[in-house]
Amino acid sequence: MSAEASVTGVHVEAPSDRRRNGDPSSAPRIALVTADLDRHARDLLRAFKAAGASVKAIELADIAYDTEARHGLTMPHFGEDLPDAVCVRTMDSGSFEQVTRRLGVLHALSALGVLVSNDAVSIERCVDKSMTSFRLARAGVPSPRSWAVETRKEAERIVAAEKAPLVLKPLFGAQGKGLRLIESAGDLPAEEEIAGVYYLQRFAGSPASGRYGDYRVLVSGGRAAASMRREAEHWITNIKQGASAMPTEPDVELEALAVAATVAVGGSFCGVDLLRDANGVAQVIEVNSMPAWTGLEKASGVDIPALRVRDLLAALAASRARLAAGPLASAG
Repeated sequence: MSAEASVTGVHVEAPSDRRRNGDPSSAPRIALVTADLDRHARDLLRAFKAAGASVKAIELADIAYDTEARHGLTMPHFGEDLPDAVCVRTMDSGSFEQVTRRLGVLHALSALGVLVSNDAVSIERCVDKSMTSFRLARAGVPSPRSWAVETRKEAERIVAAEKAPLVLKPLFGAQGKGLRLIESAGDLPAEEEIAGVYYLQRFAGSPASGRYGDYRVLVSGGRAAASMRREAEHWITNIKQGASAMPTEPDVELEALAVAATVAVGGSFCGVDLLRDANGVAQVIEVNSMPAWTGLEKASGVDIPALRVRDLLAALAASRARLAAGPLASAG
């Protein structure tokens, strides 16, 4: 059988070649993409090594395109070879051009047959909150109505029509940074303050006993793997903004919605934020493709790095099995 994978009509050597032609039990080679070696990244490195994988931390900024290289890319620690899988922990920030190129690298690795989790498509869908909302709505996943417009005039029209609080969020934001509660047109910032995009979402929070709360459900490998409740005196309930992480009992409805939201964005490892509104209706607020888990791990008791590694290696093993079986086995 040919050890080639077709990528847009061009044949390239697949990363699994050495296992097809050599020892299939050799340690999988993993590239851990991370912007820095924070505690999460260090924990993942230890978990991969404990699972018997060969793992190297790498920044997307250091991966280069080279059209004369064997696969068109060169990577620190791997040279012109390819890893078997890429685990994306965090991406480096940068200019529009830099971020575009780095996402392109992830697209290229997927096209070359490398398992990338989360892949570029799901990251793009989650980083852009307007696309997340679009995907959730198209999939029929309940989520507060949202708008994304590029002029203050249009944002003012939406605020006036709603006559109820809205949340203004940075289109590319995380950890509760830059959120504003909009109760009138006068609360709207100037266009230059928000990079020219007004992403507005209906405010669905409802305090109980003077405290606001929501839920974070971690979805991994197609299932709800861990969850917590977040509580705060302020309406912003992100852990990084001072909210408390609380244990919570399993909630079948919230877990099902979290899985459906992850499927809607095409993710394999996502942190999904949900809440119940004043009427008790469950809604998805956001989907995070590069979630942190400090509070979640403490509240749930789940070893998140071990879970992440176990599910990624299981997905890699399943991918190898399909390749080994060949197209006839899949058709049968």
